[in-house]
Amino acid sequence: MMRLRGSAMLRNLLLRPPAATCAVLRRAQPLATLCRRSRGGGRTGPAAAARLHPWWGGGGRPAGPLARGLSSSPSEILQELGKGGTQQQQQPGASPPAAPPAPSPKDSPGETDGFGNSEGKELVASGENKIKQGLLPSLEDLLFYTIAEGQEKIPVHKFITALKSTGLRTSDPRLKECMDMLRLTLQTTSDGVMLDKDLFKKCVQSNIVLLTQAFRRKFVIPDFMSFTSHIDELYESAKKQSGGKVADYIPQLAKFSPDLWGVSVCTVDGQRHSIGDTKVPFCLQSCVKPLKYAIAVNDLGTEYVHRYVGKEPSGLRFNKLFLNEDDKPHNPMVNAGAIVVTSLIKQGVNNAEKFDYVMQFLNKMAGNEYVGFSNATFQSERESGDRNFAIGYYLKEKKCFPEGTDMVGILDFYFQLCSIEVTCESASVMAATLANGGFCPITGERVLSPEAVRNTLSLMHSCGMYDFSGQFAFHVGLPAKSGVAGGILLVVPNVMGMMCWSPPLDKMGNSVKGIHFCHDLVSLCNFHNYDNLRHFAKKLDPRREGGDQRVKSVINLLFAAYTGDVSALRRFALSAMDMEQRDYDSRTALHVAAAEGGITHPWMKHCTLGTMMYLKSSRSTKSSTHLKEIPTMERKIKPSIKILMDCYNGIKPKI
Repeated sequence: MMRLRGSAMLRNLLLRPPAATCAVLRRAQPLATLCRRSRGGGRTGPAAAARLHPWWGGGGRPAGPLARGLSSSPSEILQELGKGGTQQQQQPGASPPAAPPAPSPKDSPGETDGFGNSEGKELVASGENKIKQGLLPSLEDLLFYTIAEGQEKIPVHKFITALKSTGLRTSDPRLKECMDMLRLTLQTTSDGVMLDKDLFKKCVQSNIVLLTQAFRRKFVIPDFMSFTSHIDELYESAKKQSGGKVADYIPQLAKFSPDLWGVSVCTVDGQRHSIGDTKVPFCLQSCVKPLKYAIAVNDLGTEYVHRYVGKEPSGLRFNKLFLNEDDKPHNPMVNAGAIVVTSLIKQGVNNAEKFDYVMQFLNKMAGNEYVGFSNATFQSERESGDRNFAIGYYLKEKKCFPEGTDMVGILDFYFQLCSIEVTCESASVMAATLANGGFCPITGERVLSPEAVRNTLSLMHSCGMYDFSGQFAFHVGLPAKSGVAGGILLVVPNVMGMMCWSPPLDKMGNSVKGIHFCHDLVSLCNFHNYDNLRHFAKKLDPRREGGDQRVKSVINLLFAAYTGDVSALRRFALSAMDMEQRDYDSRTALHVAAAEGGITHPWMKHCTLGTMMYLKSSRSTKSSTHLKEIPTMERKIKPSIKILMDCYNGIKPKI
């Protein structure tokens, strides 16, 4: 028999419940079967176990609870779990979030070879049978053990706090079933604030895939708490910026306080973070331009839309009466281009139906979070919109609109779209939908086509920041769109979307604090489009766990082995930590435990055949003094295992 890998043995050792001593023989055979090579040459050992349980494998470390916890009183926990109904607002006529797609028959375990060999289906079926028989823990069990840390029950507030540390919120639509079940449990059980394993499994089983990804740290930003601490520091740095002036050419905008400042983040996996005045509604203004362009391209296609509008930066002020050499607006991000794009949406339909259509679309992009309308701003903008009326008549003279367009009606619709309200939180989900290729990250619904997203991000990158677009593309290198209300819609493709909002504007019409924040963000993190070039200066990459985290992981693992902290070791194994990590002297946790004698105290009572073989073959001099106790343990093991041990040592067994 081949020698088993240390990480697999240590996991097997740590996951064995105290009552399992009598089951050594029963479990030795499945372990040996999983760890031998198949006839086809493919490895079916730890990798096969990883395929049976996605929880296994990977190098993530457990996400510990936050330092700050929630109150453990049932009433306050119920209030926390009930936030989902208040944060998300469904607009009249808006379509509900799409249900997750049902798994296709080919995706169901046991009906397809997920491992690329002929033994895949049998191995999956075998794994499922082992789970049912208790030979392998289920994902729900693994999640419970990870959070419980050796306890028999989990406080509800501890689960919610640990969940928030991953970046997920209790109001996340994808966790609705889990949160509903938690609320019901709190209301119906006598010990409402504590969950035993059965209750916990009942609560999480509907959303186990998402929760497993979260606690295995498999989201796009694995160490979300560390990343948000950097965001908070950048926020405080930008908050000190003074200067700028609140826009006053639209009277309603001048009423906002210059001290308002908020930043919200939403990743493509739905991780959320907000700081500052992120729940205050404000108008999108020019930030709506890329969104309505995306709607037009999604509905009509790129070729049709660009018959009427160009795609080049103008090099002029955003409200200039000027067209390109083809008598078309330069791009959809200047006022002339945005007015023309507005005329392309739902042609032949009255303004009321057009407005409802766009509102429903934006609601889908925002994951059904807050999207409103400021009638006061609309009236104010229409009364002070002489410049835009002049642009409209100029466009009409040059025949820039589709045939039969009512120019005055289109300008009303244009002013309405500029007056749509969002918060930093809902706008960050819109930006994350663009970052996620058109899929809303918190509902999973496809909202925009890939073509529409690609074109929109390209134009945001080249034309999105008024006269500052070239400098922003040079220094920040990310797609963004600013508005005169003080918002900056920022997209980090395949990573996250952000909304920064502060009303005071610089001379270019961009938020002073928002520009400073974006510069600092790219100075810290390698989000610039060209930061990943070879031989470039190294920056923080939140998408990876850095070297410091790996060092901490090794230290925590070996120190737990040194002190005999079985609870911590079990937690590390359950959270898919690499249990075979080595220190500078090539020692694993198993070596350290043996060297300290800890291997003979809580562990050897339940030691498996594979673990003893690993220790007997170990070349560590520091553990050799304690390995002499292994023969004592061997005498306590049944004869069949002793025969296997002799076979491993090259001794012909006596039958």
